Parts: sequence; structure tokens; C-alpha cells
Amino acid sequence: MSAGSVGEGRPRAAEPRVVILSGVSGSGKSTALRALEDGGYYCVDNLPVVLLEKLLELSEHTAGEVSRIAVVVDAREGRFLSEAPRIIEEVRRRGGDVTVLFLDALDEALLRRYSETRRRHPLAGEGGSVPEGIANERQALGGLRAIADEVVDTTHLNVHELKRLIHSRFVGAGDEGMGVTLVSFGFRSGLPSHADIVLDVRFLPNPFFVPELKPYPGTDPRVRDFVLGQPDAQAFLARVEELAAFLIPRFRAEGKTYLTVAIGCTGGKHRSVALAAELAERLARRDVPVRVWHRDVEKE
Repeated sequence: MSAGSVGEGRPRAAEPRVVILSGVSGSGKSTALRALEDGGYYCVDNLPVVLLEKLLELSEHTAGEVSRIAVVVDAREGRFLSEAPRIIEEVRRRGGDVTVLFLDALDEALLRRYSETRRRHPLAGEGGSVPEGIANERQALGGLRAIADEVVDTTHLNVHELKRLIHSRFVGAGDEGMGVTLVSFGFRSGLPSHADIVLDVRFLPNPFFVPELKPYPGTDPRVRDFVLGQPDAQAFLARVEELAAFLIPRFRAEGKTYLTVAIGCTGGKHRSVALAAELAERLARRDVPVRVWHRDVEKE
């Protein structure tokens, strides 16, 4: 990890939650994708599956704004489709939080839906029938269906029922909880525009004016010990931790999917870095999913 890295021994940034949405045409993938988007997911329709790992890498540089991702992978993948199960399993082996949701329906329901919309099935081929297209698609998607964590039969679900099902499964009370992103920054480089809460720690003694500490970032043990050794720093951390314990369950109850807390000092290299990393450790001990981004630590 680069921009989102933390110092040695500090908590690792939480992986984004990923939903791979697949299924047969006419099963309700568009409805499900809209429900996920409404629930705070960053949604990508028809992403070539070979780009999945690159998308996850890029999400690490968003300071928590992209903490939930939904990607549609279906028969439109073409020649990449056969690689989908292998790539998804590889992301899982590397620790990725990936859920594969496969939407299906009886052939009779799919035929009725195609008849109502008068659409041509994408896998029917030139002059082919809708039943032929359905059969071709089922065969092509067999590998994805086999690795699915959940298969949902939408035969008897209307649009509103499917939306409610998706919301309850991936957005609502059954979700594992709201993630928190801590961003250290320097006021001279501007406020993080996406921050929900901004905290100013310029009241603390500045290591910048200590010659033996000035060259080192707040992740360095010498700077960290200097900053955290201040009584006011410990009082600040205790109060912020108490505030977080109060706010997080209440934000979560209101359906908020992530909280971004920005901690700023003058340059964003020393005080804010040390405090953000320490606060991340404290929140992690409370089982709060936490990410850390030191935005300005490498700036001169």
C-alpha cells in the first residue's frame, strides 16, 4: 500500500467490501445494482473481470470514500468470462472481502420477462430464439454460479421485493458495521473535502521545531513517542475515542455506511500522523473496521 500505508506495527487499512453481482439476463441484475448503489456502494456495470484487482488497488487511495464496491460480471465478459472464477478466488485468497451473488429465475419467468420487454437475448445469436439464448447463457455462467456465496431465485419477486432483499442482505441491519477512515493532513495543503469530522491538533508541541525529530514522519517511533508523550495528546485521544464510541452506533443506526475523520496539523507530517495511527489502534481494539490514510506525510 502506498498513499494509504501506515507505519510499521500500525493497523492495516480495512479492505473494501466487494459484491460480485452475476446472473442470467432478465433475473433482475439492474434492479439489484441500483439497490446497492442507493445503499452506498460504488457500482461498476460490466467491468472486465481482469481489472478487478486494479480496481481494488485504486480504492485504497480514496480515504474510505470507496469502502464498498459492487461489480457486475456476467455473460457480456465474452472471452474473459472463463477467467472470472479463478480471478475472484485469487482475490479471496489474498484476503479480499468478496461476496458473489448470483441471480437466477425459472426459464418460464425469463421468457415472460423477455416477451414483455420485447428484447432480444444477448446470447441468442443471429436468428436465434430466446430459449436458445437462455440455454447458452446458463452454460457460460456455470463457473460463476458454482462459486457463488448466495443464489437468489427471483422468479416470484417483484422489483420492490428484490430491492428490499438486497438492502437487508448487503446494506441494512445484517451488515457487519460501518467502517471508519482516519485521514491525517496538513492545514497548509487544504481540508479533505470528503471529511465528516475535522479535528485540529495544532495545539500540541510541534516536532518540526525539534532538530533531531524534524526529518522524520509521525510513524517513526521517535516522533510518535514525542507526540504521544504529551499529556494533552493523551487527553485528546481519550476524548476522541469516547466521542467515536458515542457516534459510531448512532450513525450506523441511521444507515450511514462510512465515517471519515480528518486530523490536521500544520504540515501533516508529524502530529496528525502519530495521532491518527494511535487512534486507529484504539478503534481497532473496539472491533471498529478502520482505514488510515496519511495524505500529506510525504510532502515537504
